Amino acid sequence: MLNAVMCRALDFCDGMAPGLHIGSALIPAGLAAAELRGGCDGREFITALIVGAEVGSRLNLTEEAYNGFDPTGVAGVFATTAVAARILNLDEDQVLNALALAFNRCGASFQSNVDGSLAVRLIEGWVAETGVTCAQLAKIGLTGPANFIGGVYGYLHLFGRDKIEASSIVSEIGETWRFNELLFKSYPSCGCTLGPTDLALQIAREAKLTPELVASVEVRLTPYAYRLVGHDFSLGPNPTVSAQFNAQFCIANALVRGASKLNHFRTEAVSDPKVLGLLGRIKVISDPDLESRGHVSSVELAVVTTEDRTYTRRLDVAPGFPENPLNDAEHRSRFEDCMAYAAIPLPQHQVTQLVAMIEEMEQVADVRSLVRLLVAPIA
Repeated sequence: MLNAVMCRALDFCDGMAPGLHIGSALIPAGLAAAELRGGCDGREFITALIVGAEVGSRLNLTEEAYNGFDPTGVAGVFATTAVAARILNLDEDQVLNALALAFNRCGASFQSNVDGSLAVRLIEGWVAETGVTCAQLAKIGLTGPANFIGGVYGYLHLFGRDKIEASSIVSEIGETWRFNELLFKSYPSCGCTLGPTDLALQIAREAKLTPELVASVEVRLTPYAYRLVGHDFSLGPNPTVSAQFNAQFCIANALVRGASKLNHFRTEAVSDPKVLGLLGRIKVISDPDLESRGHVSSVELAVVTTEDRTYTRRLDVAPGFPENPLNDAEHRSRFEDCMAYAAIPLPQHQVTQLVAMIEEMEQVADVRSLVRLLVAPIA
């Protein structure tokens, strides 16, 4: 639970439209299961991660079905349960019961994100904890409802709102891999802020903008994105969370600092008067017409300068989504930003060993050695 909370603490992770975060809970659950089992080689670990990611992806629902439920809390529990079940060698009946028990733990609300609360991080932890617990309970014989997906009070009725056919969940299984729909964030904030951030950075570079030159900014988001990140910015009790889930802040930060890094979301950085002073000039609009472009991250941004020049950009798919993927150098840059942000940084030789092990994961004899490399030495 604690490791998954920490994995989500930076919000610089993977995700999936419309909001499911898998990896931040999946990997801690998998490592915990490997420790419970007494070891697991790298090839088997990767296989289990793929199984978990695919199960979670196939049980991911639509924005309309979720209607404010946090997809991580709803669908994520199946991913973590599947990875733990695979590593702990559950048989077919036990796997079914583990997933059925996890169904009874589905829940969580996007209000946690809108209100800038730390529950956003805790939900990820609960999802990891639930998966490991349900796998262990099923292994010792505890049972869940066999018809947890399509039953009269099953998953597709309670959460799918009777709008999804059960057959679609297993359609082309083993042929079409839905976990390939995962996105990897280009910036350390909500997926719905990636597009506005990127466009603000593009315009700032082109126009050589300084905050003083910005007269006004108008950003248009899809209604889904607007509901999640379109509200007026307020520091709130957790400024980091508030900033990561707010389009106004992310645009202002990009225009002021010319980048979007983890350090920009520290409490003291979020409270910077230069950034806060720009917020009143940024207007966020919900635009249903953007939905015709077919992607939740579609966005339009217009900046008017004090010199009465207007710069307009639009983006159909934000960087990091599978239709606009990051390259290897961009992934490495994300990793390095995380390493530099650590309160107790890992020594460089340990970082080098960690990267080498990840790159050769299939040859690793026991993934528990990965855990040891993730721990900073105590002086």
